[in-house]
Amino acid sequence: MVVPTSVISEAGNLPAALTPFVGRRREVAEVRRALATARLLTLTGVGGAGKTRLALEVAAASCDEFVDGAWVVDLAPVRVPSAVPDAVAVALGVRDLSARPVLEQLAGYLAGRHALIVLDNCEHLVEACAELAKTLLSAAAGLRMVATSRQMLGIIGEHVFTVSSLAPDEAVELLCARTTAVRPDFQVTDANRDQVQRLCADLDGLPLAIELAAARLRTLTVDQAADRLADRFALLTGGCRTAAPRQRTLRALVDWSWELCTPAERLVWNRLSVFAGSFGLDAAEEVCAGEGVPAYEVLDLLDRLVAQSVVLTCDVEGLPRYRLLETIRRYGRERLAESGEEERLLLRHRDFCLGLAERVDKGWYGPGQVENLARLRAEHGNLLAALAYDIDPQARLRLAAALAFHWCVGGFLGEGRRQLDQALMVAPEPTPARARALVCASWVALSQGDLAVADRWLDEADAIGEQLGDPALLADVRGFRGVSAHYRGQVGEAMTRYEDALAAQTALGDERGAAGWLLALACLQAYVGDPRAAETGGHLITAAEATGERWGRAQVLLALGFDAWQRGDREETRARALAALESMRGFNDHSAVARMLEVLAWATAAAGDRERAARLLGAGDTLWRDAGTAITAFDPRMAEHHACCEAEVIAALGPAAYEKAFAEGGLHGGPDRAIAFALEPRTDTPADSDTGPAAPEPGTAPSLLTRREREVAALVAQGMSNRQIGSALGRSPRTVDGHVKNILAKLGFGSRARIASWWTANQPPTP
Repeated sequence: MVVPTSVISEAGNLPAALTPFVGRRREVAEVRRALATARLLTLTGVGGAGKTRLALEVAAASCDEFVDGAWVVDLAPVRVPSAVPDAVAVALGVRDLSARPVLEQLAGYLAGRHALIVLDNCEHLVEACAELAKTLLSAAAGLRMVATSRQMLGIIGEHVFTVSSLAPDEAVELLCARTTAVRPDFQVTDANRDQVQRLCADLDGLPLAIELAAARLRTLTVDQAADRLADRFALLTGGCRTAAPRQRTLRALVDWSWELCTPAERLVWNRLSVFAGSFGLDAAEEVCAGEGVPAYEVLDLLDRLVAQSVVLTCDVEGLPRYRLLETIRRYGRERLAESGEEERLLLRHRDFCLGLAERVDKGWYGPGQVENLARLRAEHGNLLAALAYDIDPQARLRLAAALAFHWCVGGFLGEGRRQLDQALMVAPEPTPARARALVCASWVALSQGDLAVADRWLDEADAIGEQLGDPALLADVRGFRGVSAHYRGQVGEAMTRYEDALAAQTALGDERGAAGWLLALACLQAYVGDPRAAETGGHLITAAEATGERWGRAQVLLALGFDAWQRGDREETRARALAALESMRGFNDHSAVARMLEVLAWATAAAGDRERAARLLGAGDTLWRDAGTAITAFDPRMAEHHACCEAEVIAALGPAAYEKAFAEGGLHGGPDRAIAFALEPRTDTPADSDTGPAAPEPGTAPSLLTRREREVAALVAQGMSNRQIGSALGRSPRTVDGHVKNILAKLGFGSRARIASWWTANQPPTP
């Protein structure tokens, strides 16, 4: 029979907290809500995330709801699965005086009781804990259980709550609270706030790591501690003597996770450490497979590491991705170095990045441009890490050059300039890779308006091309010399250069190279009013629409808009500029969008809406400054039209009103926000009115929207989030966000609620 000790009459065995509980207010509320309906709730998360402390806080806050008490069972010291029921019995004060199995005795004791049991540290005893939970919950309808584990127990009825790192402000609050305990004069001030925030971010917001760092701040400054984090496992030691051994140092904590992994899981953990930031499944499979890990097993092993909270899932640029906390990554990197695999895995990582970049570059003039740029943005950290690995300077040059569209169209001009400069500096030999990198560097410099540097790079590339006898390289050099001449206003020379480059690439059968120079030629023809522009540009636009190519299409539309302006057709100018901007959604090409806003501003001012024209000029100015250049660095005729438009708007509004509207336009930072602003519906109110467009009333035809926008509006009316809508339509959340912005702009609404009300009032048929 079961004989409870006297402790059973008390309301549980929860330990009294020795330090204040910091932050996690939202998590405590969410876990308590979940516990109201879930009979088994497992808190998962990486080691040191604070699962135990959160579970104890929830238990303490909920203990009044359990008349038979709230009990905590620490399973960390338990090494034998069969001993799990005994540990629970001891914690509850249940004496084993029967011949029946302890688990059976516990089930009988808890039947009819209303209690809460916290099973702490289950990860090394998952199967035994799962069996215990299933048995006890089946026997005791009034029982609730909270488990803390680095992986879920995996039984029917289990609810899982992932304990993430602390929010930045909570991490700072915890660091301050724990540091003042050992250094009472410590404060977070305006002078050290940035350093404190950086330290907490470098510690991944992990509560245990922050507490260990706080102990070091007794003798180190915040800056010193942050600088020493390169060797974080040596720095973060000396935890509380009464804590479990695995919680006294950061290394011991991660060692605990390591020991729970199988040999194959450890291999993948090691190899994933070469990634910087997040990574995709294809990258993991390509880099981690081989030498003990078959390719077909990588997905399963990755899934198991996710289940154990070693690998985290995330969403980057609308793409499902994985990542390691920096502490976990550093640990894996040390193990990788010890294994002798580090250099081989770094080469694999670099080769993956190089292959991805070259595929995007080679297939640029086709479908998927926005998606390809999004993928490169998601891989940006990995690309920079691969470029920093300079064991092969020629491969570094190839990678830097293959990222031309990432640098110039993806919004990384400054970074591209730095990376190309560094790669060229360490590889001075006149090789094909250097020549290609020089051409790419010249494009970056041209995009920044630095024509002198671009010309210098082209001179060297030209010399290498002649030395190597590389006709494709020489064709590109001629083409970019044409770009330089174009920006200087030397139209005749630019035209000749473009035609030569196009002819050479066409003769070589280089479709990608020929497409680029045909695009440049079509744009120049339009800019100078060449009668061939309509035919050339129309052909390119038709081809682009057939293949799904968008970036080149936008450049041609802009050029045709400029041509229309030169011919005095203001309405066509506006239509072309708007179409160009619509085609540029999702790109991050600051200078191209700035030029489109410029042309649209001219047409808008000519139509009498000078205040909006001023705002468009302000939005464009912000983009120019972000790109590190100005409109005066490009085609002199465009600069002249800009000056005329600005003078006209100032004369109409007055300097003060112009500056106000210009500044308001400048608030629309970033290409996507600027495009959304520019595509807002025109208003018929007077130019000096700031009332904005009238919102459609109920009964307005939904035909204002495209088919896809109607689908999105219908789902918004159902209360779906962008992520849910994306899942329903097979689109990324980023794409859905663009549709929602379009709908808001077209309807003149300021919230999703108004979209829902309008759609419901119209009662349209389901798309």
